[in-house]
Amino acid sequence: MIGRLTGILALKRAPQVLIDCNGVGYEVDVSMSTYYQLPPEGERVALWTHLQIKDDAHSLIGFHGEQERALFRQLIRVNGVGPKMALTLLSGISETEFAACIQAADVATLTRLPGVGKKTAERLIVELRDKLDQAAVLPAGAVPGATASRNARHSEAVEALQALGYKPADASRMVEAAAGVVDDDNPEALIKQALQQAVKR
Repeated sequence: MIGRLTGILALKRAPQVLIDCNGVGYEVDVSMSTYYQLPPEGERVALWTHLQIKDDAHSLIGFHGEQERALFRQLIRVNGVGPKMALTLLSGISETEFAACIQAADVATLTRLPGVGKKTAERLIVELRDKLDQAAVLPAGAVPGATASRNARHSEAVEALQALGYKPADASRMVEAAAGVVDDDNPEALIKQALQQAVKR
C-alpha cells in the first residue's frame, strides 16, 4: 500500500498531478480542495495517498492531509459512492461544511453537488452522521497561480469541472459566471468560485 508520496511537483493539471519521486513519476488524482493547496510546479510536495485497485487499473488518489483522506475513505464505504463521486464531494464543499451538512441533515445543500441525488444525500446523512467529528475537520485553503492566456485559463477550469462530472455547457457557464466575481488570471480561483456558486444555488 502506498500511503504517502514526497517529491517534486512536476505537473499540475486539475484534477490530476504528477509527482517525481527520485526519477519515478506518479500520476495522482486529487480533490480540488487539495489542488488549491499545492505549491507551484517544480517545488517539493508531500501528499497522503489512497491506492485504488480495480480489475483493469491501479490508481493513486492524493490528499493534502490525513483528515481529508480519512473522510474520503469513509465516503467510499457508503453504498453507491465510488472514488470519483467522493472526490467530487470533497471538491465541491469543504470538509467542515460537509460535516455540518451531515450533522444538520441538510439534504438541499448536498444535492447541489454534481451527481448527488436526494437518495444519495439521505444515505450519506444516515451512514455518516455518527462517524464524522465536525470539530476535527479542517477547512481547505487556496493557492494562487497561473500565467497562461485568458482562453487557456478558462479552458483549464472548464476541463477540470468536466472531470468532476459537470456537462461541458454547464462547466462553461459556471466558469464565465465565476470570472465575473474573481480574478480570471487564476484558473484555480475560477474553479473554486464556480464550485462555491454551484453549491449556493
